[in-house]
Amino acid sequence: MDYSFAELPSTSQSFPKSRHEDSEMPEDNDSSGGMSSSTGMTDIQENTCSSIDDIRRRVQDLVEEINDSRTSDQKVMDGFEEKLMKKVPEMCQQMKELMYSVYEENSNKMEGKLQELFEVLERCTKLNKELVEANQALSGLREALAVSQTPEP
Repeated sequence: MDYSFAELPSTSQSFPKSRHEDSEMPEDNDSSGGMSSSTGMTDIQENTCSSIDDIRRRVQDLVEEINDSRTSDQKVMDGFEEKLMKKVPEMCQQMKELMYSVYEENSNKMEGKLQELFEVLERCTKLNKELVEANQALSGLREALAVSQTPEP
């Protein structure tokens, strides 16, 4: 809300004139017995007081509006904070679920690769065993050939 001083009442006539100006003013003489300039001063002082009171009321109203606005802002921030505090655990839970699904997917892939590795290792073990058996057979054959080639005395 924009506040301007144009809304405030004019105070140009509410300030009392200096003594010098008062002395230059002619006295009001009317048929009621001749009012003096002191009666005019009283009117000016009353106008000044009422204008000052009006300004005070307006300032007080503006201060109250500012305070109300601040209270409203605080309520908005409190509501935002409350919603945020509810949203953070929800987002953390979603992140955990996503993380666990990625873990599960990676585990399945690793399990497949490990299964392939174990199959390859099992074939290697089998081939190694066959190789050892072939080696033993060749060693036995060599010994048999060596015995048969030796001359008998």
